[in-house]
Amino acid sequence: MPVQHFLTLSDIEAADLQAIIERANRMKQALREGNPPVTCPGRVLAMIFEKSSTRTRVSFETAMVQLGGHAIFLSPEDTQLGRGEPIEDTARVLSRMVDCVMIRTFEHEKLETYARHSTVPVINGLSDTYHPCQLLADMQTFFELRGSIQGRKVAWVGDGNNMCHSYINAARLFDFSLAISCPASHQPDQSILDASGGHAALAESPSAAVRGADLVVTDVWTSMGQEEEMEDRLEVFRGYQVNAELMAQADADALFLHCLPAHRGEEVSAEVIDGPQSVVWDEAGNRLHSQKALLEYLLG
Repeated sequence: MPVQHFLTLSDIEAADLQAIIERANRMKQALREGNPPVTCPGRVLAMIFEKSSTRTRVSFETAMVQLGGHAIFLSPEDTQLGRGEPIEDTARVLSRMVDCVMIRTFEHEKLETYARHSTVPVINGLSDTYHPCQLLADMQTFFELRGSIQGRKVAWVGDGNNMCHSYINAARLFDFSLAISCPASHQPDQSILDASGGHAALAESPSAAVRGADLVVTDVWTSMGQEEEMEDRLEVFRGYQVNAELMAQADADALFLHCLPAHRGEEVSAEVIDGPQSVVWDEAGNRLHSQKALLEYLLG
């Protein structure tokens, strides 16, 4: 059988994604009750980080411990990748030593190359194009607090980045409507938008996107690797802040999500992210549980 990778949400069927989320909530409850399921004893996850991380590293490392396995942190500075060893060779070697590999990198093509030469599952911990693990946690959070997201309206406000791309994938797979408001110069990839099957569309303004939404989501205006563009981006994204005035146009019961870290006063106001509609801390904590369920699924 071919190896099951998780480079984008679309790598796993919608029914299985839903099952992973439901399993994540059961695992979360089991941990609260002091009886976490140890379903991957002795299994080893290699974690390759080219980008810095708090939530991704801690959640995956803790997940493997709670599942009964072990995680190994690898960076280019600590491995032969930093000395020019081809990705293909690293994939072939690690496939003979570990049970799964998580990679957090810049170019999505690196993940695809690695996966082609790996005989163990490869997980996208974040690339410049997609962030599927975060979407599992986001969907888990909404499901946990509001039930099914099917048929709901979700608003994305800000940069048409990797998170936006993953929300576009999620709209199709979880059957919700996604309204996207981005500056003309920072819209999502058109081919990814076209593949949404009509579930995602550009809105004429942040207000139009958020109006009546059940969920409002944003992300930083300047992602890792874009620091030299910061001043220009602050100017371009002026008017795309999620603040109380904007949230007031969403459904009265709407939730606010942000993958973190957040820049209060830029993409989101303090009164929103620290306010009653914000569930960003539940969202961050759910990275642990959704990834445990994902690892269990991939490791069989």
